Amino acid sequence: MGSNFSKTLREEEIEEIESETGFTAKQITRLYNRYSNLDKANKGYLGREDFQHIPEIAINPLGERIIDAFFDQDDGDGVDQQARVNFRQFIRVLAQFRPVSSTRAGDLQLNAKAKKLKFVFDVYDLDKDEKISREDLTKVLQMMVGSNVTSDQLNSIADCTMAEIDEDKDGFISYDKFCKAMDGIKIDEKMSIRFL
Repeated sequence: MGSNFSKTLREEEIEEIESETGFTAKQITRLYNRYSNLDKANKGYLGREDFQHIPEIAINPLGERIIDAFFDQDDGDGVDQQARVNFRQFIRVLAQFRPVSSTRAGDLQLNAKAKKLKFVFDVYDLDKDEKISREDLTKVLQMMVGSNVTSDQLNSIADCTMAEIDEDKDGFISYDKFCKAMDGIKIDEKMSIRFL
């Protein structure tokens, strides 16, 4: 499908997307219409500014990190992913927020627990070095709480979190440490949106 798209999806495209994402044909059609509506200039792709006009993202303290998730993908088409998001990329990110289905189990699914954990980990990994530093953690916490806590309180939260998760005291939270810390959290339930 690349970065350009026609005004309608072909049946074989819908079937491919259904298989890849777990969305139903009806959900895909609705999401395609939403995607098309976001592309107000009819460019055939979405840019950062298109996402910034979504009210739910604009008011979310982690809005920019959520937007980043759409642009941090590689679909192998050679297009600069920092500049544009095609429909396939758009729906792949949204698929990570689908509730886990008991009939479609497996770690390869876009909405599998492992994929959801990686998504959340990447939100915290600001410099994309595959580890969360105290600085990464502090900046994301600051985004989340804004001016509701003092700098000392924020530093205390970051220090406590690092002390609890960074068992080997190397100063970083690796993906493995992060997963271990999130083991008791029902991420499948916390990171799910019901799509109509």
